Amino acid sequence: MQRTDYTAVGETLYSAVLPNGLSIYVVPKPGYRRSFAVFAANYGGADRRFTLGGRTLDTPAGVAHYLEHKMFDTEEGDALMKMSATGADPNAFTSQAMTAYHFECTDAFAENLRTLLSFVSVPWFTRESVDKERGIIAQEIRMYEDSPDDVVYMNLMKSLFRENPLRDSVAGTVESIAQITPELLYDCHRTFYRPSNMALCVVGNADPSMVEQIAGELLSPERSEIPGRDYGQSEGREPVRPLTKAYMPVSAPIFAIGEKLGPVPAPAESQLYRMTAGLALRCLCGRSSPFYLKHYDGGLLNATFGCDVDFSAGQTVISFEGETAKEPEAVLSALREEILRVHRQGFDPALFDRQKKASLGGRIRGLTNFRGLAVGLAEGCFAGFQPLDAFGRIGSITCADADRWVRENLDPERFAMSVVYPGEEA
Repeated sequence: MQRTDYTAVGETLYSAVLPNGLSIYVVPKPGYRRSFAVFAANYGGADRRFTLGGRTLDTPAGVAHYLEHKMFDTEEGDALMKMSATGADPNAFTSQAMTAYHFECTDAFAENLRTLLSFVSVPWFTRESVDKERGIIAQEIRMYEDSPDDVVYMNLMKSLFRENPLRDSVAGTVESIAQITPELLYDCHRTFYRPSNMALCVVGNADPSMVEQIAGELLSPERSEIPGRDYGQSEGREPVRPLTKAYMPVSAPIFAIGEKLGPVPAPAESQLYRMTAGLALRCLCGRSSPFYLKHYDGGLLNATFGCDVDFSAGQTVISFEGETAKEPEAVLSALREEILRVHRQGFDPALFDRQKKASLGGRIRGLTNFRGLAVGLAEGCFAGFQPLDAFGRIGSITCADADRWVRENLDPERFAMSVVYPGEEA
């Protein structure tokens, strides 16, 4: 395996790409007993239309999430229970961009790693078990539909996109999952759960050569074609509609404000773009920004306010979310005013320097978050960059870069807003 030392932060990364195309990343943590491993597929809820070997397949919303639910079934029983019996803490999640299976343990790491790689790479389910799962997932979907936070966000996505699959929930709908069959799940597994479309990332008390050896023994040796993804026709940056309202039993209005920023950055540009965006947003509306402090003191914002930039389904999307005791349109107005001010004046260089130091400190603290680091390694692998390289690159980002990012990416006239108000739907 290739060794890369990040001496500035005292970390070492071992990496390899097996002949079958699997990317492996291991960050040993001497002195720790616990280990965290994630086996991730570059396949998420938004990957619904794809092409492989000249064959194009359209799938209903929710297949990636449904498949995640079923993958713990094996001929020998429930892999979740098998791993838990060793003291491990296994689980999985599906986002719009990827599906990840993971575990944390202090003992029997090699045994659990073998179990993880085995059940994820070899699907086994019956029509009866697939049909039974439908009711469980339908209940989960109804929970999302009853969650104000989920409703306000999905309404924002529908306000921004006309066709892109980001407008649909990762779990799908009760109607869409009714179309899912065992045959369809097997087809999607064969398409996306290929070593060349996956990453194995480990952080903690683990020997890198042992991880590589186990993966080489258990996984298919063949390098397979990576599927092509189709997210629909290109959409402009204008939202579908500027405002969407809903009414639910909440104590105060919940809002989500967002904008489409265009296609995801090319792999060579992705890391620097993400870092610059993160610093710009910290300066614009982070917890210690003048904007946040002013409107927190004035009662317009509270501790629920936050912002995020998402990179999925070929799109870059920014969102500002929170709760307000006042009229949500006042938040939108204040945010627009602050962005236009930055367009004219830029950020205070002293503020930018403080935020850059705070960001670096947060990244250093994040090295002790084994789950966050391992999942970040998988996300970086699929996006074409190495997350640990951030420590050597953040110093090159200037206040002028952050100013330029806001001017070039944030257009308040293209914002869409979703609000959940207290009350009942008319």
